[in-house]
Amino acid sequence: MIDVIIIIAFIILLFVVWVIISPGTIRKYKGENSLSEKYVMDINGAPNGFFINSVDTNNPVLLLVSSGPGTDDYVFTDKYKDMRLEEDFTVVYWDYRSMGIAYDKDYDTEQITLENLLNDIHEVTEHLKNRFSKEKIYIMGFSGGSHIALKAAQKYPNDYYAYIGMAQVVTELDEQTKLMYDYMKEFFTSRDDKSSLKKLEKYVEVTEENVKLTADWADFVYLLHKAGGGTIKDKTEFEGIVLPTIFCKCYTVSEKINYVKAMKMYRTTPLNAELSDFDYRKDIPSLDIPAYFISGEYDYNCPWELVEDYEKKLDAPQKGFYLIPDAAHSPLWENPEKTCEILRQIKENNSK
Repeated sequence: MIDVIIIIAFIILLFVVWVIISPGTIRKYKGENSLSEKYVMDINGAPNGFFINSVDTNNPVLLLVSSGPGTDDYVFTDKYKDMRLEEDFTVVYWDYRSMGIAYDKDYDTEQITLENLLNDIHEVTEHLKNRFSKEKIYIMGFSGGSHIALKAAQKYPNDYYAYIGMAQVVTELDEQTKLMYDYMKEFFTSRDDKSSLKKLEKYVEVTEENVKLTADWADFVYLLHKAGGGTIKDKTEFEGIVLPTIFCKCYTVSEKINYVKAMKMYRTTPLNAELSDFDYRKDIPSLDIPAYFISGEYDYNCPWELVEDYEKKLDAPQKGFYLIPDAAHSPLWENPEKTCEILRQIKENNSK
């Protein structure tokens, strides 16, 4: 009986500690023109969430379209304190309809479609332009969020100074699987990791022409994290994603729980089915605005070779591809000094 009481007391203590370290607060700044806000508002009849960080709201606005789709990324800004993009931009982290802090368990998930999200992003952009008195803003899609951001840049070019794709999705063809496979095979072979090599070979079908994935994507990506080419270089999914989410201050306990619920829910929406069978080298071969792509040199979640190839083939007024050293899938947070320097150059070249 005493053992049971001790276990219950320990669980209660852990929960109390979790509540204490989960105040739901975000970065604060001093200064007359600084801004630190977190809120949910209705856009086109659906809840949308916003985290806004700015040292000076006179700076250009940068709309960051979260990854997944359906995964809020402010948790990385909470963890990686050296990332200070808000010194150069008013950075707006957008939680699109019913995800992240905007999660609503009663929301009709059939309304989460590409068409609706593109309508939402247009309204969000208009809201930001009006609020901050800007003629245009910047748009940056991160990973799975680059699906939506790229399509928005194509559809609404007059809204944006430039498009920025960080860890840009390019295609889900076997070409991507082969690049991931080759990277992992070389990595595990160099370390004589026979167990991981055995799993890797089990997950694919190798022919002379290509490498085809035969396992669940999550199992394949789990191996990729083990090989150092996942979300955060040299960190497992648990170290790179789960722990930062558990211990971040930017979400309350209920928001952390909703974060996970929304992330899982987005995998079952019409949007998830719509964002398949794509190759943007053919689907979106040109943009009417400047386009820049930023990848980590160890990123094989969205292999950087494909991103570089897309940048070369894309027809745009100005364009550039930047490979960030010592980073995998999240260069903005893994190597903030180099990535923010590039984003600062983009701003200086286009904010006219």
